[in-house]
Amino acid sequence: MKTISIILPVFNEEENVPLVYGQLKEAIREAKDKYLFEFIFVDDGSSDNSFLVLEKIASLDKDVKIISFSRNFGHQMALTAGYDHSTGDAIICLDSDLQHPPKIIPLLLEKWEKGKNIVYTIRKENERTPLFKKYTANFFYYLINKISKTRINKNAADYRLMSREALDAFLKLREKDRFIRGMIGWLGFETDYVEYEVCDRAHGKSKYSLLKMLQLATDAITSFSGMPLRLSFIAGMFVALSSFFYGIYLVVASSFFHVQYVSGWASVLVSILFLGGIQLISIGILGEYIYRIFNEIKNRPLYIINKKLNIN
Repeated sequence: MKTISIILPVFNEEENVPLVYGQLKEAIREAKDKYLFEFIFVDDGSSDNSFLVLEKIASLDKDVKIISFSRNFGHQMALTAGYDHSTGDAIICLDSDLQHPPKIIPLLLEKWEKGKNIVYTIRKENERTPLFKKYTANFFYYLINKISKTRINKNAADYRLMSREALDAFLKLREKDRFIRGMIGWLGFETDYVEYEVCDRAHGKSKYSLLKMLQLATDAITSFSGMPLRLSFIAGMFVALSSFFYGIYLVVASSFFHVQYVSGWASVLVSILFLGGIQLISIGILGEYIYRIFNEIKNRPLYIINKKLNIN
């Protein structure tokens, strides 16, 4: 029998964990005759009682495996840890906040059995989606697909299935600033998708603040495109050429046409501020890339595990 690994990152979800575990067991009830299942919960440094709840579940179900981080390393690292410790022929990851419905797992497995190495889930937009989130997400996917050679599906979630072949290829990528959706898209395996309706959170609130979403977007853009560096170069060239031709115009106008210019602080101030802004933006872009180089060369581990349960 083939084994299916199901990975769930957990961060302060003590009330949701028993509910998502129950829904998972119900979703795979009919598939248990065909597959063996393991559930890998990754506690990403929760400050509530999530680990104690997981520990109780693991004591009753040996198919439940627990990884607990020494601190909060972030959602992308929690997914990576789950992938690292999975043993399945197919691996499914989903969030533990109940917004990713476990009931579509049989559909993912059906696509995989038909030969698809990666099966994405695509979030359906509805009237409950906040306008700000909808428009900013649309702009992000439009931008990243324009400036990057790696295609990322619009509204693709971190709820997906990967075959063992695709996962083994993914695990060779050990970069520190991770945007897993882009990394998996970069692999180039044959893909398919399943649409789903976002469910309401039963308890708690989203852990992805605006700041975290901006950080993830920055990681995505800088990891998969050098366009920001090129744009800063183009902006510098534009300003330099504009200044050069403007200087020629001033010399010609004053020397041959005797045009008199009234000196004023406004034009000088605007020029200085404009040039200073271009320089600061360019330095900031360089800083983002240099920081990522610095982060890589330190070669620190992606995460640190504090405890394991039911894992050899």
